[in-house]
This record gives sequence, C-alpha cells and structure tokens, in this order.
Amino acid sequence: MANDWATFGSDLHLELHGPRLRAGLMDALREAVRSGRLEAGTRLPSSRQLAADLGMARNTVADAYAELVAEGWLTARQGSGTRVARRAAPRPAAPRARPAPPAAPGRGRPAAPAHDLKSGTPDLASFPRADWLKAYRRALTGAPNEAFGYGDPHGRPELRAALAEYLARARGVHARPERIVVCAGFVHGLTLIGQVLRARGVRDVAVESYGLGLHDELLRRAGLGTPVLAFDERGTRTEELAGLHGCGAVLMTAAHQYPLGGALPPDRRAAVVDWARSSGGFVLEDDYDGEFRYDRQPVGALQGLDPERVVYFGTASKSLAPGLRLAWMVLPGELAGEVAAAKGAVDWSSSAPDQLAFAEFLRSGAYDRHVRAMRLRYRRRRDQLVAAVAAQSPETRVSGIAAGLHAVLALPPGTEQATLRAAAWRGLDVHGVNRFRRPTVPPTLDGLVVGYATPPDSGWQGALQALCGVLP
Repeated sequence: MANDWATFGSDLHLELHGPRLRAGLMDALREAVRSGRLEAGTRLPSSRQLAADLGMARNTVADAYAELVAEGWLTARQGSGTRVARRAAPRPAAPRARPAPPAAPGRGRPAAPAHDLKSGTPDLASFPRADWLKAYRRALTGAPNEAFGYGDPHGRPELRAALAEYLARARGVHARPERIVVCAGFVHGLTLIGQVLRARGVRDVAVESYGLGLHDELLRRAGLGTPVLAFDERGTRTEELAGLHGCGAVLMTAAHQYPLGGALPPDRRAAVVDWARSSGGFVLEDDYDGEFRYDRQPVGALQGLDPERVVYFGTASKSLAPGLRLAWMVLPGELAGEVAAAKGAVDWSSSAPDQLAFAEFLRSGAYDRHVRAMRLRYRRRRDQLVAAVAAQSPETRVSGIAAGLHAVLALPPGTEQATLRAAAWRGLDVHGVNRFRRPTVPPTLDGLVVGYATPPDSGWQGALQALCGVLP
C-alpha cells in the first residue's frame, strides 16, 4: 500500500544523497551517529519500517544495517532491535475575531456556526486519554520529591532529555538538553525571545508576508520592528534579508508555511542560514506541525543546518492538544542562559507533573504511536476534502495539502469576502487567506484556509457539503 510509512513504528529523519541507495543510507546513518544526533543506545526503526519510510527495498535497508553492525556503528540483538552502538560519538561543535457579515434582507441573522473549519486546532476528541493516564501514573510514581518544588526555568531534566532524543531522531534537530527551555506554548516562547533580542540591541525581526498577526504584535510589544519579506510562487523571498539593515532575526514557518502551506525551497533555506551566519542574526523557526506530512518523509528542521544561528520552536499543541500548554525551544548556546533567565524572572516553570508525564509518553513510544495514528486520520480527512472539492467545484484549486491540518482553497479574485458571508449563512466558521496577510502586503490572493482536523466524525460530511455549497 502506498504511504505505509505513515501508519506504524518510530520516525527517523535522514538526509540521503546520491543515486546509490545502500551507500547513501549507510553514509547518512554514519553521519547521524558521528555528529552525535543519534546517541548510543538509540533504537532504530525496523528494516521493514525504514524501507517503507524511505521508499526502498527492505533488503537494501537490512543489508545496510548488517554492514554497519559489522563496522561497529550499530548493534543488533534478538528482542532488542537495532540500536546505535555504545561508542564515543562527538557532539556537534558549538559554532484572530471574524467580523459578522451584514444581514441579508428578509433573512434575519446568519446561522450560528455549526461546523468549525478554522485552522490551527487538532482533533481534540482523539486525545489519547488512556495512554496519557498510564504515562501520568508511571511518571508520578517515580517522580522525586524535588519535582514538586519551584524547579528550574529550563524545564524538567527528564523532559529535556526525552525531547533531545526525539527531536534528533524525528526532526533532524541537533538538540542538547542544556540548550532546551520548556515553555507554555509558542506565544510564550516568542515573548521570551523578543525580550532577549531587544535587550541585546536588536531593532527589527523580519516576518513573512502571511502569518498570524498576534506574533507581529508580540514582537512589537517587545519594542521590535517587524519588516515584511516579499512572497512569490516559491515562498518567502529570503534574499531580501540582505537589504534589511538593523534586522537581527527573522521569524519563519519554513517546513510548512502558515497559512499558505508550502515548504521553503532548499536554496532559500540555505540563503536564510547564510544570512544569519554573515550578519550575526538568528532564524526563529516555528515548526508548529512538523510531524504531519503525508506524501513523503517530513521536511527536516531548518535548525539542523546551523544550530548556533537557528532558534527552534516546537509544540504539543497540534500533535496532542493545546490545553496541555507544553512547548519547547532549542536554543543556540549564546542564547540558552539568557532565555532561561528571562523566563525565570516571571515564570519559573511549567507544570512539573505534565512535563514528567510527557517525558514518559515520549520515552515509552506512545507519542510516536499517537502521531502515526493521527497522521493516517488526518490524511484521510485531507483526501476526502480534496475529492469533494474536485467533484463539486472542479475549477477550485486546492493547495498546501502535503502537510499539516489545513488546506487552502483558491477563489476568483475579489470573491473572498462574499464567499465568507455565504459560509456564515451556512453555519461554517472558516477564515479567508487575507485574514493572515500583513497590512503592508497588497491583496493579491483570495481563498479559504480550511482546517480539516477539528470537526467530529459525525459532522464531517455535513461540513464538507456546506463548504462545497459556497464554492464558485
């Protein structure tokens, strides 16, 4: 079956190069171990799973594993799987309220929203309550007494260690526990970074043409300007950073641009990191839904290109639930202490029991299993959305569908507001593309940003019918 990699086992991010599959796989695994991204004892996916993930023959993976075992890079034992051998491996060098539409004559008010198609929220009904409860019980049973004190503003060491292993394995992030600061959501983390950058003398943080206005507002509250980078058919024009004098950082959703949905091309990924190196600036990478890619392996985190110039933000809000208020920053060495101090000055720690439970959830493999199951569920929703739009409105182009929890439906120029009013009359709560446009960006796109994760199963088909009913 196509895309079997989305449904089972653990994730492992690898960068493969060259036409020779086995040699490329072996080189990628050696480099991951040599650089310290995969630590001694890390369990690797089975040959069957990794072969499905990478789209190659199982024998190719099995042969690569066997040769790396013979070379001493890996170990293989019955019942224990394939693991990174315990050998010296150096660490990486430190180098939004929608206005109500006007009432139609003789029609009274629009219907109260019956279908929530706003983007940004996962399927809350699928929160893994039983597995989370097991993790919570195990975590609390083994928790030291000091865990219930005020704690370290960096976060619980158990969670930071578990996150470092997971992010290295699944997202290609070079994460050391001492470089991680646990926070209460992306907004909390961005607020802290804004304070630190302003204290360092940074004047401006560049932003993308489309994104959440709340993020701009938070940066401006910290005393920072927010110049806007232009956007074209290939995404954000990172080459414009060179002309922004006084700009000390840039905020990006490189793996899955929010809300338009594309991944930043490799040349522009390299360009933004090169700019950070040459200018001494930082890239603020919001990896808000990095686990959810459907048609090929996830795009690796930008942070892997230069851990000393990229601040990586991750969150459990999309993968589990926003109500947990669990997020994390992986910081360059020169910022880690300053960010922890800024957090400690106002909020010493996130909930220690929740951090301990999440650490256990990660270590036990329950998080990997949940992400795999939700990836399959969301992919089915996405496919149903695309099929329904193609059948009912074949002229409507659907984009941004390779990843995440939302899609963008293009509309004819000048029709977005009328379509939103029609959607409100049908009881649809949905946002338009221009809601996310920065004020200085000219209105060149019209469309709907449709979140397909939130509606319950019982209401999903009704939501699709109502949505298709308002499309041109």
